[in-house]
Amino acid sequence: MTPGIALPFDDLRRRRIYLMRHAEADYFDEAGRRRPDPRVVPLTAHGRQEAAAMADLLSKATFDRAVCSGLPRTRETAQTVLGARDVTLEVVSDLEEIRGGSLDQRESMAPGDYAYTMFKAHEPDAKWALGERFVDFEARVLPAFQGILSEGNWTNLLLVCHGGVNRAILNSLLGTGLKGYGFFEQDSCCLNVVDLDMDPEIGRIERTIFRGINITASDPARVDSTHLSVERLALRQPDGTGQKS
Repeated sequence: MTPGIALPFDDLRRRRIYLMRHAEADYFDEAGRRRPDPRVVPLTAHGRQEAAAMADLLSKATFDRAVCSGLPRTRETAQTVLGARDVTLEVVSDLEEIRGGSLDQRESMAPGDYAYTMFKAHEPDAKWALGERFVDFEARVLPAFQGILSEGNWTNLLLVCHGGVNRAILNSLLGTGLKGYGFFEQDSCCLNVVDLDMDPEIGRIERTIFRGINITASDPARVDSTHLSVERLALRQPDGTGQKS
């Protein structure tokens, strides 16, 4: 059976990606200092509520494949959204988030420089939080994403990743590359819905349809959202303002 939905006017097949960012993660310790290794942090209690709300929103969605980066925050979010569905959660480790520098390096940055790094991703040798270069990050993430696309065994994919990874994927589909990283906000536990009309013979994307970007279950119209997610993190840096968003 050929995967994808048959279309009325040509021989392409439509496949859908439910691209999510993980729910709110427990980046800060009880003293308010950032934890040294973001790779191992779990979800917060609020993050678990976000994931449960998204599971309700997607209760009628059909998934025949599910992939996450394997970091605890993506695995927990994906498992909550999948619920009782009989779908194996796969791990593609190259979809892990862009890697920042050490805790001391992060805290040495001016909050504004940290908050708006995504808008400078296209600049020569640009790095995320004094860590991984954006060009190296794309060289890791995009082949992994293309590998998932090339595997023709799914029609509706749940893909739970990270803010930076989602930006890389969305901009690759849009053709804007690193220049567009700042264009897409990715709030915690947000959902992006993208349809791909693909040639089933060669696996090439012929049409891309963005059906929804940065949808959250609690505030889909973004009425209560004024700060960017990275701005909220930067406000908690040692020399941030401490304002609440």
